[in-house]
Amino acid sequence: MARMQIRDVSLPVDVVGHGHPVVLMHGGPGADRWTLSALRRCRDQFTLVLYDHRCNGRAEGAAVESMTWENLTADADALREQLGFERWAVLGHSFGGHVALEYALRYPETLTHLVLVDTAATSWWSQEHAAGVLASRGWSPELVELSHRWFNGQIEPGEMFRDLMRLGPAYYHEPSPISLVREVLGGSWRTKLRPDALIFAGQHLMKGWSVVERLSEISAPTLVVAGASDFIFPPEAQAELAAGIPNASLHLIERAGHDPWTERPDAFFPVLRLFLSIPGGQADEAA
Repeated sequence: MARMQIRDVSLPVDVVGHGHPVVLMHGGPGADRWTLSALRRCRDQFTLVLYDHRCNGRAEGAAVESMTWENLTADADALREQLGFERWAVLGHSFGGHVALEYALRYPETLTHLVLVDTAATSWWSQEHAAGVLASRGWSPELVELSHRWFNGQIEPGEMFRDLMRLGPAYYHEPSPISLVREVLGGSWRTKLRPDALIFAGQHLMKGWSVVERLSEISAPTLVVAGASDFIFPPEAQAELAAGIPNASLHLIERAGHDPWTERPDAFFPVLRLFLSIPGGQADEAA
């Protein structure tokens, strides 16, 4: 790991592999680049740039109130410039997908490809809709209520890890020891959680956020890929994304939840590699 001074923050940055550059924007908020550690297997084909968003993970140097869309995207572009990349592919997962969308709208000339993994163009899906999806799937009223508080930043800082462990099974199509082992061995055990970022984002950054009406402005070839069983951003959210972006392809992965590379690596990685390796990108629609 290298630590780089990016604008007013010090960010942990990993650059691995060789080939066309791809920046990986992690989810959360309040997590870090290690949640995407399984994607490092693509370093044989691409140069992967993994970093912690400001105020997330092990980032240092700025108050949580500085976590704005302007700063999050400006940080990413300053990182691109310091690494010497004229253009790169951008992959965003979950909250990182929101950052990726904002980045694509603010810095369109820097993108060769855009990959949106289990994300959406509006916070309504996570803050208002997700709890109802859990209820419809038979999860307990206690877990449904917790999910609503979680995505709206209404948790106590000291309870973040415990609450995440309670919510964890809902993130999978079918929770299993194998899936958990894959996550841990992939590097997720290194993740540093930042409850201040989760709480601030839920209460401020994400409130009323939407770029649905601006999706038509995105010109980069785009892959929308997600687990069909994701309760946070279900297939309807993916359809909204793909329909709104002019040059987008949609790929839903059956029998997978919020982290499809964990439950269905056989379906996720071939589609990702194919899309990123072809100018203009392409992908089938189901797996």
